[in-house]
Amino acid sequence: MLFNSVDFILFFIAFYALYLIINIKHRNKYLLLGSYFFYGCWNWKFLFLLLASTIVDYYCGHKIYKSDDQKKRKQILILSVFFNLGVLGVFKYYNFFTSSIVVLLESLGLQSNMSSLNVILPVGISFYTFQTMSYTIDIYRGKLKPVKGFLDLALFVSFFPQLVAGPIERAVNLIPQILGKHEITKQKIKTGLYLILWGFYKKIFIADRCALISDGYFNSSIANATTGDALVGILAFTFQIYGDFSGYTDIARGISKLLGFELMLNFRMPYFSKNPSEFWRRWHISLSSWLRDYLYISLGGNRGGELKTYRNLMLTMLLGGLWHGAAWNFVLWGAYQGLLLVSHRLFTEKIKFKVPTFLSICIMFVFTCYGWLLFRADSFAQIQESTSALFNFGLSSENIRSLLEILFLNALLTFIQFKKYKTDDMNYILNTNYYMKAFLLICIASSILLLGRYSGSEFIYFQF
Repeated sequence: MLFNSVDFILFFIAFYALYLIINIKHRNKYLLLGSYFFYGCWNWKFLFLLLASTIVDYYCGHKIYKSDDQKKRKQILILSVFFNLGVLGVFKYYNFFTSSIVVLLESLGLQSNMSSLNVILPVGISFYTFQTMSYTIDIYRGKLKPVKGFLDLALFVSFFPQLVAGPIERAVNLIPQILGKHEITKQKIKTGLYLILWGFYKKIFIADRCALISDGYFNSSIANATTGDALVGILAFTFQIYGDFSGYTDIARGISKLLGFELMLNFRMPYFSKNPSEFWRRWHISLSSWLRDYLYISLGGNRGGELKTYRNLMLTMLLGGLWHGAAWNFVLWGAYQGLLLVSHRLFTEKIKFKVPTFLSICIMFVFTCYGWLLFRADSFAQIQESTSALFNFGLSSENIRSLLEILFLNALLTFIQFKKYKTDDMNYILNTNYYMKAFLLICIASSILLLGRYSGSEFIYFQF
């Protein structure tokens, strides 16, 4: 299994101590060994999948770049994409589609001998598959030259800080850093340590404590749930998934800074979004921009009229939902996000009055929370029961205590993010005055040490 929080901290301290003293010429090789060791601690057998993707794309990248025959270049690109999506399809989606077909046939009174595969889903496979695909696609599009050294591409594919849960780095951003000196400066160390602290705060203090509340709702019988029960469960998961996922990203970005690398920003106060389009410019930015650049635009984007634009938006979000997991609730969540985007586009084109900013943020937050119900629910029945519960009005004293706990857990986060939103400064804590900085850092550190939940579950997005 992968490291728990304490094991990972000990691993990184030991790893980093040697990284600082090793000759800079050998750091990439050392990083590659560390990355393979890190991934191998979960299941060493799946290291061969990483290696296979690297070999195929190294070969295809060079062949695409050297060829002057457009037809041949496209065939090689298709080979690369087919291989990567094929591996992803077998390990992540084969059982989902076969079981769905069996259920469909049985509903029609037909029998099927289709069998499931007894396979384990490789952790982070969706992330590194999309990452390595961007390499060959960008070479095909003329945005990137292939790397000369195989080990350099291997490090790009397996770079351990963001290997298992992103952000999904583009080759045009990370490979030049791998080929460069990736110098370590005092500013990078300072910012890196802050990001790691901030990430652990969001994971250990917010996400894992909110998980106790959300799991208490979603893992229980909710047939007779009330509005208060549903609100508590959905709101707790809304902050759990944000604290969990953005917390991992902050830790990954912080570790990368300590190593001399800059990873892309993956979250930018998404719950302050005023509309669905803005939400996807703030939430999981590396995925939404990947889907935009490599899928939505390839489908035609907003070219070809309104109907084709709506079609492309829906297809992109449906596939984006399926990327998250092999289950119908993720497909439904993707369809819901697509409908929000289409509805917003229709609304802004047909109706020209301006909604106040605060009201827009509140409305979008409500839509986002309902989307997280679709994302978290274990079944369609649970979605139906929770939706009904929202209109089964009732609020118990236990609901009030849970809501107050959620507000307490997220009070400091909300305050800091409001300051970031108003100042447009993602490093607000580091750049504020000395006394405010000291106060906020003490609050963050003490919350982790005194109230953090150290026996919490692994990061949610490890399963994707």
